[in-house]
Amino acid sequence: MPFQFDHLRTLTTLVDEGTFEAAARRLHVTASAVSQRVRAMEQSTGKVLVRRTNPVRTTDAGDVVLRYARQVLLLDADTAAELRTGGGAEPVSVPLAVNADSLSTWFLDALAEASPGADAVFEIHREDEEHTTSLLRSGTVMAAVTSTPEAVQGCAVAGLGTMRYRAVCSPEFDARHLGGRADPELLPGAPVVNFDRRDDLQDRFVRETTGREPSGPRHYIPASEDFARTVLLGFGWGVVPESQCAAEIGAGRLVELAPGHPVDVRLYWQRWNLRSPVLDRISEAVRAGAAARLHPF
Repeated sequence: MPFQFDHLRTLTTLVDEGTFEAAARRLHVTASAVSQRVRAMEQSTGKVLVRRTNPVRTTDAGDVVLRYARQVLLLDADTAAELRTGGGAEPVSVPLAVNADSLSTWFLDALAEASPGADAVFEIHREDEEHTTSLLRSGTVMAAVTSTPEAVQGCAVAGLGTMRYRAVCSPEFDARHLGGRADPELLPGAPVVNFDRRDDLQDRFVRETTGREPSGPRHYIPASEDFARTVLLGFGWGVVPESQCAAEIGAGRLVELAPGHPVDVRLYWQRWNLRSPVLDRISEAVRAGAAARLHPF
């Protein structure tokens, strides 16, 4: 079933912007025109593609068409770039999903290596590494940093390396809650800092080192650098990326809990299995950046 190019662009813009009015402003048309284009696609497929919520959400059928739409737009941009002899073409929008710790430590540096020649603009979706694959399945993003080694349908997967975390606390916190000897056996009842309610790294560390379930008070700090600072300020203990706490440990501003037991998270790069100079360049830069900053498997 053929789709008009303008209709495909309208669907991706609607999903990205979230509302018919916002999509209309970006496309320089009326909201009614956006609605008519989406309705025409739904009539062509015989399925509802978009739930009219705020923001809009794609249905299962909409996910399939959204993936197709983004692939068509990417191929169109690649073709235009290869044929272009002068400037003027609009850079392709490349949506990517990345976990917060990678985003704040190594990913942006890697992406910067790709940016000058990629002729792209980036839309970063910050999501836990265990959940970024859902954005790939839905067609929301073209590639993702994930902890899932099994390839999403239609995607290729490559290992990036291991992100190492250290369980740490401030010396003052140690004195108040851990007996002044950084005793891991006291962690289950001690105040802890979590990134959000899906963050399992701290609980995982407690289970692995003590064999017990954590029960202490919890702070939730959903920003990577702020999370590390919260631990440094003594609100609670936490599992912090090694690159964000190594210097503080060395200077005595943080105390490492169970130094012989780091928490390692294996990371993978999943991308659409589609030949694209833009996506190829980004993938090469991400793999190179990961190799320079992460521990090997």
